[in-house]
Amino acid sequence: MNTLASRARPTASAWPSLWRRVAPLAWPLGGIAVMLFVWWLGGLYLAGNPDTLMFASFAPGPTFAALWRMLGEAALWDAIGASLYRIGAGLFWGALIGIPLGILIGYFSLAMRMANLPFQFLRMISPLAWMPLAVLIFDTWDGAIVFLILMASLWPIVFSTAHGVKRIDPGWFKVARNLGADSLQMLRRVILPAVMMDMMAGIRLAVGVAWVVLVPAEYLGVTSGLGYAINDARDTLDYAALTAVVLVIGVIGYALDSLCVMLMRRFNWQLEG
Repeated sequence: MNTLASRARPTASAWPSLWRRVAPLAWPLGGIAVMLFVWWLGGLYLAGNPDTLMFASFAPGPTFAALWRMLGEAALWDAIGASLYRIGAGLFWGALIGIPLGILIGYFSLAMRMANLPFQFLRMISPLAWMPLAVLIFDTWDGAIVFLILMASLWPIVFSTAHGVKRIDPGWFKVARNLGADSLQMLRRVILPAVMMDMMAGIRLAVGVAWVVLVPAEYLGVTSGLGYAINDARDTLDYAALTAVVLVIGVIGYALDSLCVMLMRRFNWQLEG
């Protein structure tokens, strides 16, 4: 009896340890299950109502069947590639312009006082409002969309970087100057390491805004990209394919955000130190 009891105890005590390992995954999966259930109920409603019967393919079953079919077709991967190129180019220019600009207005108080009002004004303008101007300036729709992504991603990067520079302890600059650091060394050794997390946080915000702007921007003019794929599915009344593309957009957006989080952890010099 004692032997059986002693064997049973480790098994019973293993449950809390097992739950601690499974719990971080169980709760998100539970949330997804609830979302799928609500989606399924919505599909039942659409299928049961004669007025909305034509939209019944929005339900999970037809959507996942269409997604499985589309994953084997080149058209979906071409659309993904076109969208990723546009958002990558827009974010590149947003970071290339936004980081130096943020450092400038964060470091020089006069620049901050001069730039704050016009930058806040420009920040509140929807990036899509620049579409007519972008079409006039650029020869191609690709260039116009990249410009819109730039306008969407610029301001989160600028203000996050500037905020990071303003938070640097002035004593650090004094110590660096006393040690003979020039402007370039001050930038490389003091400013950039200190604002790295703020810059990455700004880029993460910029990715979220830019990804939201990308899809409606691709509704107009272009013949490629995920936004065009949604528009095309709507025009052909292929609602299952439309919802499948929406799922792809959500998955890629989540993956991009997760990549930003991973990079933030990688560049968190305070934790590494």
